[in-house]
Amino acid sequence: MNELMNNLALGFSVAFSLQNVAYAFGGAVLGTLIGVLPGLGPVATIAMLLPSIYALDATPALIMLAGIYYGAQYGGSTTAILINVPGESSSVVTAIDGYAMARKGRAGPALAAAGLGSFFAGCVGTLIIAAFAPPLTEVAFKFGPAEYFSLMVLGLIGAVVLASGSLIKAIAMIILGLLLGQINTDVISGVPRYSFDIPELTDGIGFVAIAMGVFGFGEIISNLGRPAENREVFTKDVKGLWPTKKDFQEAWPAVLRGTALGSVLGILPGGGALLSSFASYTLEKKIVKNPSVPFGQGAIQGVAGPESANNAGAQTSFIPMLTLGIPPNAVMALMVGAMTIKGIQPGPQVMTSNPDLFWGLIASMWIGNAMLIILNLPLIGIWIKLLTVPYRFLFPAIVVFCGIGLYTLNNNNFDVFMAAGFGVVGYFFYKLGCEPAPLLLGFILGPMMEENLRRALLLSRGDWGTFFTRPLSAGLLIAAFLMIVVVMLPTIRKKREVAFQEVD
Repeated sequence: MNELMNNLALGFSVAFSLQNVAYAFGGAVLGTLIGVLPGLGPVATIAMLLPSIYALDATPALIMLAGIYYGAQYGGSTTAILINVPGESSSVVTAIDGYAMARKGRAGPALAAAGLGSFFAGCVGTLIIAAFAPPLTEVAFKFGPAEYFSLMVLGLIGAVVLASGSLIKAIAMIILGLLLGQINTDVISGVPRYSFDIPELTDGIGFVAIAMGVFGFGEIISNLGRPAENREVFTKDVKGLWPTKKDFQEAWPAVLRGTALGSVLGILPGGGALLSSFASYTLEKKIVKNPSVPFGQGAIQGVAGPESANNAGAQTSFIPMLTLGIPPNAVMALMVGAMTIKGIQPGPQVMTSNPDLFWGLIASMWIGNAMLIILNLPLIGIWIKLLTVPYRFLFPAIVVFCGIGLYTLNNNNFDVFMAAGFGVVGYFFYKLGCEPAPLLLGFILGPMMEENLRRALLLSRGDWGTFFTRPLSAGLLIAAFLMIVVVMLPTIRKKREVAFQEVD
């Protein structure tokens, strides 16, 4: 304990230098803006900024890049709640209840719950990095390809349980997502597949193109399909910007659960923040028996839980990167690249050879999280003002922003056309009453599942028993099986149908 205190004292003395505070602030602000602008994710931004860090010292450079990452987790929830366009893949779940709250005039409490939940989870996640980084890496080491595959199977089955409405439709959406995820270059043979000789498809369809098309454009087309008097207009009744006492009572247990779940899942390579937000939503649906507002129709737990989980996951994903040199996601891979540029070898020796960098970065996360909450809570009023813009101006503006975001991904108009196509698909989903969130989860997890399945089978020489003989993998598969059994029980099925009946 004494050693931890000394390390943190060293960290704060480094982080509170004027230069480092300025870079943490710059990163947090830039990250928030990137999260709010659909299409420009932290990966693209950090990749663009990598050349600029040559002139900086290692510590301020990494503090700024880390600020961009967790700032984007905050910002991504803003557009998800206000206009149903998830700025970040981990905000897909937030859009389900957050947007429903905004439609009921409760965008203020939704944004506040997301912000406060994110702040708490970010602080706890940072504390976990400081206290448990070395022992937690041992947990991550126990996960081989078989365990990852089983974890993702559990994630997909969780998404079926999570989806509102018909189970058949949810399964169909996941399968469609898995199939779309197959359009890429084969991991092992390096041969493009299902790309129909279109060069842009050899790397697969971009996540942003699908998310914006199905959520953003699809929502716009469905709104334009309604008579003018029935369109979504938020201006009528924006009630209070701050959560009520009841909101706080309902949200804080969800924040605690989401933080705990996100902290654990963030350590695992392969989209910890994303998996944890989906897992948290599934957990909330299981635990909260009689929510005052049904899930999918504006339950504050459906915003607070996943937002806390994805922020805790974002923070703890630094653990494998800092302690093992293993990047758990694309952003951390870029951070490893940044460390290499500065001549630092990522891995277990960073803690001993560069204690200023290691503990300074951890301390800066606390400062960055505090800056984000101070920045974001006063901005809630400004974001709400955006919703008072008449629809005839708001629609084209959303389309223009999405178009710019999509074009800047690869400087290629193919992505814009792709999103437009998915917009039409999203409109059909809306008409058919299909929930698009499982499609996105299937799309993201599909390639990762396939890669881990093939790796596990290569290592076991084609023996499928490897998934059942390894204790962790078997445990995860049993949990997935039990989830299916529980959902198929007639009493649960009836309850589920009642719970998901649309309230018009």
